[in-house]
Amino acid sequence: METPATVDDVSLLTRIAQRDQSAMSALYDRYARIIYGLAFKSLRSVEESEDIVIDVFAQVWKIADRYDVQKGRADTWLFTLARSRILDRLRKIRSRKSSTTLSIDALEIQPQADNVDLFEDVFVRERRSRIIAAMQTVPDEQRLVLELAYYQGLTQSQIAAQTGMTLGTVKTRTRLGLSKLKSALGSKEDL
Repeated sequence: METPATVDDVSLLTRIAQRDQSAMSALYDRYARIIYGLAFKSLRSVEESEDIVIDVFAQVWKIADRYDVQKGRADTWLFTLARSRILDRLRKIRSRKSSTTLSIDALEIQPQADNVDLFEDVFVRERRSRIIAAMQTVPDEQRLVLELAYYQGLTQSQIAAQTGMTLGTVKTRTRLGLSKLKSALGSKEDL
């Protein structure tokens, strides 16, 4: 079932594709704060998060004509664009950090107790990367609900209010998304 916000988002994107600046302003007012929150949750930087918002809406301005209502909701499309930009920025940041690492000669030998922390860090990073990869298998509309719940800490009622979905839809997508995520991850022993 289409909600008024969803129908309005589609018409805004149609108008943006025709270079309507007032439609762009309306879409920005509706979603900039949410996209900023998603970016800040991952990047932990005001400047980087603001850049993501600018990048996403610049991309929307360029490719609004590519939005296909048959492939999904307008807000899901926007959040997918944002997620892609956030992941690109995280890769860029990690690349910068890895290029500034110390040479092996400059490293100090750590006491053996630190090795336990090192193994735990490696284990946590490995598990995190498996979860991120598994999230890619979850359909966009379910992934959006999971990301808003777990990365932004929103309740199901808040997600419903923010996205224009019914509470029942949010609950269903959460349940289906978690089920898909669980099957993608396999058994607990694999974690």
